[in-house]
Formats: sequence, structure tokens, C-alpha cells
Amino acid sequence: MAGHSQFKNIMHRKGRQDSVRSKMFSKLAREITVAAKGGLPDPSMNSRLRLAIQNAKAQSLPKDVIERAIKKASGNDAENYEEVRYEGYGPGGTAIIVEALTDNRNRTASNVRSTFAKAGGALGETGSVSFSFDHVGEITYKSAVGDADKVMEAAIEAGADDVESDEEGHSIICGFEAMNEVAKALEATLGEAETVKVIWRAQNNVPVDEEKAQSLMRLIDSLEDDDDVQNVYSNFEVSEEVMAKLSA
Repeated sequence: MAGHSQFKNIMHRKGRQDSVRSKMFSKLAREITVAAKGGLPDPSMNSRLRLAIQNAKAQSLPKDVIERAIKKASGNDAENYEEVRYEGYGPGGTAIIVEALTDNRNRTASNVRSTFAKAGGALGETGSVSFSFDHVGEITYKSAVGDADKVMEAAIEAGADDVESDEEGHSIICGFEAMNEVAKALEATLGEAETVKVIWRAQNNVPVDEEKAQSLMRLIDSLEDDDDVQNVYSNFEVSEEVMAKLSA
């Protein structure tokens, strides 16, 4: 198990997160509605809904918004969203996976294809890049739960596969099928996680220079601005110096 990773697959900037908070809230609410509609509206009986609520709370989604999103699932006016995955190529030969929840596949596919094209990328077929990623569980904790050694020990005991720790917190990686079991074991040791979700984790990262990194970040920002897009994953890697410039 690796105790520390210098880079993350997708690097979010706090300033940007603040500026798109309302958009993020609507996406979190949409995930709650879809989770509630796909099973029982009771989080104790619906693991996907329970995780959606937990992740929404971690982003400070108000309680009344969460309750409305659950109620919306049982209403006759609730949209029928379907989960769609798009795969493509970004500048510098990088791979990108886009997950969406949409009520209009044609609209979403057109928007995603156009966004890739404008950034000098290209949308590929399903499976064209996902083979170079692992579909795994990610459980995150804030740094306050303990140092890297404490979290590493807890992760090993819980059956996790990897841990990445930095000054912002801890990211614990485990098998997709084992995610709920590992999360429960970690909760007994470290308390409730900040987030528990399934992600696409690159098997190998592709180093890019500042120019290509700027183009990639613009592409990812544009994809995330789409109301239908829930998550974006990539395999690019940049130096800390370049990342500092891009985050300024």
C-alpha cells in the first residue's frame, strides 16, 4: 500500500468550488432523487441513498434540500434520469471519463462531444479509455481524524487496498464490491467518513506540461459546468509548481 501520493487524478480548486456551489448543490440533489427513486426512500434500507445523503452533507447541502430531493422521487413529476458514461481523449494524450445523469441522452451527448472538440480533444467509444482505469471505492476523511500512520493502520485492518494522505486529508481506496464493508469497518475505528463513493482511478498517470495542463483544466471545468455531468475523471499529472500556477 502506498502511504502518500503527490498527485490526485482530478484537482479541484477551492475558489472554483465556491463559485459553482449552487450548481454542485443541484447535482447532489439530483443524485439523491435518482437514488431514492431506484429503491426505497428510506436511507436505512437503501445504501445508495444513504451514501448520496452522506456525500451531500459533506458538501453542506441543506437538510430541507435533501428532504425535498427525496420527496421528489415519489412524485409523478419526477424526471426519469438515466446514468450515462462518456469516454474521450484530452490534450497531451490524456484519457477522460465523464459520468452523467440525464433525461435527454441526445442533448447530453451533443454537449459533451462539443466540449471535447472545442478543447482540442475527442469523444471516443464506450470502453475506449476505461480499460486504463480501475472502478474502485474511495472513502475520504479529513486530516483531523489522525496522521497518515493511524489511517494506514485502520485501512489495512478494514481490508482497503491503498491510502493517499496529504495536508488536506486521507483518501482510502478499496475494491468496488467491498466498499460498503470497508466503510463500515473504518467507521468503527475513525468515525463517519466525509465521503464514500465509487470512482474511476487511473492505473497510470500521464505527465503534462503547463500549456497542456491549462487546456485540460479548461476542458474539465467546461464539462463540470454542464448540468447533466456528475463526475469527471482523468489520468493527467502535473508538477506542484505548475499546479500552484493554475490554482492561483
